[in-house]
Amino acid sequence: MYRIGEIAKLAEVTPDTIRYYEKQQMMDHEIRTEGGFRLFTDRDLQRLKFIRHARQLGFTLEAIRELLSIRIDPEHHTCQESKSIVQTRLAEVEARIDELQAMRRSLQKLNDACCGTAHSSVYCSILEALEQGASGKPGSLAR
Repeated sequence: MYRIGEIAKLAEVTPDTIRYYEKQQMMDHEIRTEGGFRLFTDRDLQRLKFIRHARQLGFTLEAIRELLSIRIDPEHHTCQESKSIVQTRLAEVEARIDELQAMRRSLQKLNDACCGTAHSSVYCSILEALEQGASGKPGSLAR
């Protein structure tokens, strides 16, 4: 049995994170000491690590709740349910990657447009391009 500080350290989270997951009804604390301290089991530690890993992958709390539900009661769920949740997250990540790649291309164009010399920034191509892009003028580098 672990107290909250011990299980937090083992799962590499803070005690406040555990309390938050408890409020979100993702963690239970069924057992308490006579003094009222929460006690956690190895099963609780496993669940906490599951939640932490899912959070690292960017799953929402709702998606994690669904995955936990599937994990807790696998007889009443299919692998397709888990896969669907993962596919949704994967599509979100791929869309974000596309956004980041477009951002990278725009930043590269800004970088390439600048001579980078120490002359006055009165005629800085980066500042001019950003201003044009902000006003929606044609020829902006945001494409």
